[in-house]
Amino acid sequence: MSKFIINFTPTGMVPTRELTSFVPLKPDEIIREVLEARKYGVSIVHLHARDEYGKPTWKKDIYKEIIDGIRSEDGYGNDSLVICVSASGRNWPDFERRSECLELEGSSKPDMASLTLSSLNFHSAASINSPEMIQQLAVKMLEKGIKPELEAFDSGMVNYAKYLQKKGLIKPPFYFNILLGNIFNAQPELLETGNIIAQLPENSYWTLGGIGDAQLKMNITGIINGGGIRIGLEDNIYFDKAKSIKCSNIDLLKRINEIAEKLEYKPYLPKETREKLDMNISI
Repeated sequence: MSKFIINFTPTGMVPTRELTSFVPLKPDEIIREVLEARKYGVSIVHLHARDEYGKPTWKKDIYKEIIDGIRSEDGYGNDSLVICVSASGRNWPDFERRSECLELEGSSKPDMASLTLSSLNFHSAASINSPEMIQQLAVKMLEKGIKPELEAFDSGMVNYAKYLQKKGLIKPPFYFNILLGNIFNAQPELLETGNIIAQLPENSYWTLGGIGDAQLKMNITGIINGGGIRIGLEDNIYFDKAKSIKCSNIDLLKRINEIAEKLEYKPYLPKETREKLDMNISI
């Protein structure tokens, strides 16, 4: 049976309790959701921290609380979930805040951190990622032994990843989240998807995500084309294209597992994902 990576994105920076009652915001809520998600084949979890008011935060102490809570039950070793933290510039532009989560050490240290490969617009906001900022973050991840989760919204971002490789700022094996459906970037169509995948550097692993109702389409495309999936309420809070049914993260994970099983695919275990991405832990 063929296998695929599930990258789980439970919270993100946009969903609020007003938008959906299902989104986990507090550390204990995120921890519970991640631990529950293990049952559905998740091997990578992409974390965003929120403060006491439910607003996105960069503070490493909150990331530490979430990571420690997950690892207190999941363990910290080569069988444990791959934990990725967000170094996003969507809400704060400066290097100090964006990189604070990379300072965590020991069993609280994340395995990965997001590295968006260019500036981009979203529907109502911009995510600013200057060349200097991208390179600063890449250098710090390299120094800390944290693998970049390379986020690409179009083929230009993939091209910049190749530039970072030439400069020695990122090392293979590479891991890409390919995100489609943002109105300002590549759309969730086969031609655009295939074009981006074809341009990935050698020794790359990738997952497909879709924004809004593109999520399910891109997840299925990722499974059947030899990649993996990015899934969760960060990108989509609805169960149906008509946006009439709000859902939980677990609803989304259950559905994609049922579809994958019918297609005779199964998710990688965390241990298998770690081996593929050369992320085994030496303790």
